[in-house]
Amino acid sequence: MSVAVETGIWQLDPARSTVGIRHKTMWGMVTVKGTFTGLTGGGEVGPDGSASGSITLNAASLDTKNAKRDTHLRSADFFDADRHPEITFAVRSATPGDDKTVQVAGQLTVRGISRPQSFTAHLTEASVGAVTLTVEFAVDREQFGMGWNQMGMMRGHTTVTASLRFVHATS
Repeated sequence: MSVAVETGIWQLDPARSTVGIRHKTMWGMVTVKGTFTGLTGGGEVGPDGSASGSITLNAASLDTKNAKRDTHLRSADFFDADRHPEITFAVRSATPGDDKTVQVAGQLTVRGISRPQSFTAHLTEASVGAVTLTVEFAVDREQFGMGWNQMGMMRGHTTVTASLRFVHATS
């Protein structure tokens, strides 16, 4: 059964939203996890239930609980946060499914490089004033110019996880 979400403008609630990453390092023996603490976004739901919008992350806000590693992740080897302070995901289409899922297609931009990205989001909350979507998808960091891999320590894709809560904007 499809869930109807009210049409109009929706704003991301950054205090109740999270975006994180995890990546296996040290030849797959260690999983590095981090959370972006700076995020903004919003969108619009049309009368047919489709949606568009964007999410922006402050690249320098990634926190892995290790200051030395965080500094390296902000450097030109990875996010190059000084030159590219924002990571964005622009939603081109978001189509609700019959089972509390949303098929999302858009464009992910990291380090000034944009690539198409699609995934299935799960609607975990839907009320008159709030909607929460959760998502998990994999990204090939090399497609975004992040090929640093000293001694082959970093292999595979980076997993992105998000719980995004949107509140209906009042006029």
